[in-house]
Amino acid sequence: MHRILLGKGLSGLVHFDPRYGNRHGLVAGATGTGKSVSLMLLAEGFSRLGVPVFLADVKGDMAGLAMPGSLSGRIAERVGILGLEDFRPEGNPVVLWDLWGEQGHPLRVTVSEMGPVLLARIFELSDAQSAVLDIAFRYADEEGLLLLDLKDLRALLSHVGERRQEIGTRYGLLSANSLAAVQRALLRIENEGGERFFGEPSLRLSDLLAPTAEGRGPIHILAAERLIRSPRLYSSFLLWLLSELFEQLPEVGDPPLPKLVFFFDEAHLLFGDCPSALRQKIEQVVRLIRSKGVGVYFCSQLPDDVPQEILAQLGLRIQHGLRAFTPRDQKALKLVAETFVPNPAIDVRATLTTLGIGEALVSVLGERGIPQPVDRVVMAPPRCRLGPLTAEERGVLRAASPIGARYDHLLDRHSAYEALTERAREAAFPRSSPPPVAIPRPETRAPSPPRRSRQGVGEAFVQSTLRSIGSALGRSLVRGVLGSLLGGRRR
Repeated sequence: MHRILLGKGLSGLVHFDPRYGNRHGLVAGATGTGKSVSLMLLAEGFSRLGVPVFLADVKGDMAGLAMPGSLSGRIAERVGILGLEDFRPEGNPVVLWDLWGEQGHPLRVTVSEMGPVLLARIFELSDAQSAVLDIAFRYADEEGLLLLDLKDLRALLSHVGERRQEIGTRYGLLSANSLAAVQRALLRIENEGGERFFGEPSLRLSDLLAPTAEGRGPIHILAAERLIRSPRLYSSFLLWLLSELFEQLPEVGDPPLPKLVFFFDEAHLLFGDCPSALRQKIEQVVRLIRSKGVGVYFCSQLPDDVPQEILAQLGLRIQHGLRAFTPRDQKALKLVAETFVPNPAIDVRATLTTLGIGEALVSVLGERGIPQPVDRVVMAPPRCRLGPLTAEERGVLRAASPIGARYDHLLDRHSAYEALTERAREAAFPRSSPPPVAIPRPETRAPSPPRRSRQGVGEAFVQSTLRSIGSALGRSLVRGVLGSLLGGRRR
């Protein structure tokens, strides 16, 4: 089994054993210390072993993973220091995604799949306003209304508002002010371009997990420069994806290689404003998703951005330099020193403030998964480009993508918006009752001729599928998100 070279430590080269790739990890350090380069090194290392990778590109430079780098300047110097005789520049198989569909394939999820819990977080709703969203989703379930995009949700909220007294009697009091606040939050998300994100075709997890024809693991890169300006949308989407992986993947224990490696950059956005109940469930799913063969790697400036309960179970720690300017920085230094396995040759607290760019304190798992003592490591350079792609390069990469045809065109099928529009039209213009028809006796009834239909086999299957989605069972299959994560009833 090949290992991932991390760099050169005090006593020789330091490798990461991919058998422990599902034990999670952390890359931390102050701005400009080399965190992004370490992420790229890990991403291409997993890709070369055939492991798919998903990461968010919050600064626009991760897409350089698609192109070969160069053997000049600092890269050549670092290669010489490490004695890497077989090092050569090389690109990686990259798939570009973008929630707005501008810098990559559109990455969509349906409103139904996202569910009321994460939508309430994205909309920044209070508890009372979140309850309105819960009731609306419950009503949609029982009425067989399929929620795919934001116009479906808008139509649903308007319908609920028109029948507020009736629906409130069935499910609980519906405050007009809270309902209006939810509608205003929906309008704000629409104005920010959210209507491009919610809809179909939604992301298939199988497209993330499929290897390339050459056996490499594809590196899926989500353009997040614009997305990061909406931190709750950013963190909620990644949380949705993580929970979908948890829901859908089978138990595999500890496989020889992870099924997928998931990088969560700017990890503080996930935990910073998270309600305590949801935070506990996130910690639970991070702990349990290991058995699904998924490794979660957090990246942040300070290690205490990640809860202690998660820090305690990490298999890989790459800690770049920290600055001791504030009381929180001092606290972070102490935390790092206490959580690394001690090395008599290293004063962790003193070393952290003197690490150069591209240096890090590293802890890996050894045989039988035993954490090894911390080592001071000169990190290896990745083989890819350390810089962004041009617009032309992005265009070429996107055009050559094997899955682009599946996602680049929006689908708009019959859902809640159309169903509620039809109901409103029928209520406004009711059809007149048909005249009575004489029913022949059974013994004289002629056999009915076969009904002609223009509906093909494919369309019939779609209609059947929509009917099943309208049922309680079908809806539970479509919206499994956060079922196990939140430990509640799957809707």
